[in-house]
Amino acid sequence: MEFEAVIGLEVHAQLLTRSKIFCSCSTEFGAAPNSHVCPVCLGMPGTLPVLNKRVVEFAIRLALATNARINPVSVFARKNYFYPDLPKGYQISQYELPLAEGGFIEIEVSGEKKKIGLVRIHMEEDAGKLIHDETRPVSYVDFNRTGVPLLEIVSEPDIRTPEEAVAYLKKLRSILRYLEICDGNMEEGSLRCDANISVRPKGSNTFGTKVELKNMNSFKHVQKALEYEIKRQIALILDGKEVVQETRLFDVSRGVTQPMRGKEEAHDYRYFPDPDLVPVEIESGWVEEIRKTLPELPDVKKKRFIEEYNLPAYDAEIITSSRKLAEFFETCCKLLPKPKLISNWIMTELLRELNREGKEVTETRLTPELFTELLTLLEEGTISSTTAKKVFLEVYQTGRRPKEIVEEKGLKQESDEEALLAICQKILEEHPKEVEKYRKGKKNVIGFFVGQVMRETRGKANPKLVNQLLTKLLEG
Repeated sequence: MEFEAVIGLEVHAQLLTRSKIFCSCSTEFGAAPNSHVCPVCLGMPGTLPVLNKRVVEFAIRLALATNARINPVSVFARKNYFYPDLPKGYQISQYELPLAEGGFIEIEVSGEKKKIGLVRIHMEEDAGKLIHDETRPVSYVDFNRTGVPLLEIVSEPDIRTPEEAVAYLKKLRSILRYLEICDGNMEEGSLRCDANISVRPKGSNTFGTKVELKNMNSFKHVQKALEYEIKRQIALILDGKEVVQETRLFDVSRGVTQPMRGKEEAHDYRYFPDPDLVPVEIESGWVEEIRKTLPELPDVKKKRFIEEYNLPAYDAEIITSSRKLAEFFETCCKLLPKPKLISNWIMTELLRELNREGKEVTETRLTPELFTELLTLLEEGTISSTTAKKVFLEVYQTGRRPKEIVEEKGLKQESDEEALLAICQKILEEHPKEVEKYRKGKKNVIGFFVGQVMRETRGKANPKLVNQLLTKLLEG
């Protein structure tokens, strides 16, 4: 029997506002515990929340970018549960009347495009954070995160594989970052993902018993957790056992999921409209004003890069996944109209360093001017590709001009045809047996001669010119 997975994702995106959703406390990450708190976010008696308008604006931006329907009236609700990091004993969220419903995000996996539907996008406040003492049976609570604004994005159960889930998450993260409403940092918890997953016989329209997965703070962990859970549920069914509806955590060290608690249903939270907050009424004129400020989004930009710069779809996909990287690419193309060359170096040399450091290109010392100056030296034959890679690393790390580095270290490529011709003749005279092999049809011997010339010139000879000169001498 063949099985298929049915997966829906619940993503929480922490918004890049300076203050919290219902008070003026800072949202800055990494501050001393319990230093960004006040009576409002701590839920002290007699305090009243006041909605941060910027949060609503950010929510509208995402709704527009994902083709969702914005409700003219939405209502905040109290989600009641008791946990040490929830000072009020409830979380202010939205339930029956969210800010937006419907919409979709388009993904592409193995060349196949697919639309993943959205159930809803709603606003809510974050809870605090528990810190467990590793030496004693004690836990501490940091309330700095309490009241930080979140958007919860709930997908339809349209995802069928872990690969589709990761593609969806990456596309959503890219959109959030293009809109500049969330930094998408999964390691710091500003983008968090829970997955609802069940399995069923292929071709069936009936949903299986779903399990919720938590504790996945990277794309890799999402994929591994889903892969494990699919296998676990299929094995239970084949053994004639039942899949239990529950919440499970992903154990990163062992690569397995394990039970956390029985799954709660919506009624367990006893939702009811928050009496301290009036309904949110959104004017259509405001929505249209926000629509005009939206940037060119990843899918549109990718299509344009393929058409305008003649980039392969894969290159365009990678470069447009980050708004800042896409802008860097376009600035480089204005300075040096060689889009494929620029794309190749971004995809290999630049992205390797950015991924290693976990940085955006704007957080480095590399500028489009420095990058294109280096590529110009390469294109002109002033330096070899091997030298260019070494110079790139120094430019990336120091921000120095490539020309200065090349001059200072004597890295200029030898392109004097007369001088190189003499060296080539000398090498051929010193290796008559190899010359005879070449002339008898073993053309790959030319690589040996090029190597000898490069050795003679301490790697400074222009390999392209050397190849041409050697071929001329050998064929002449």
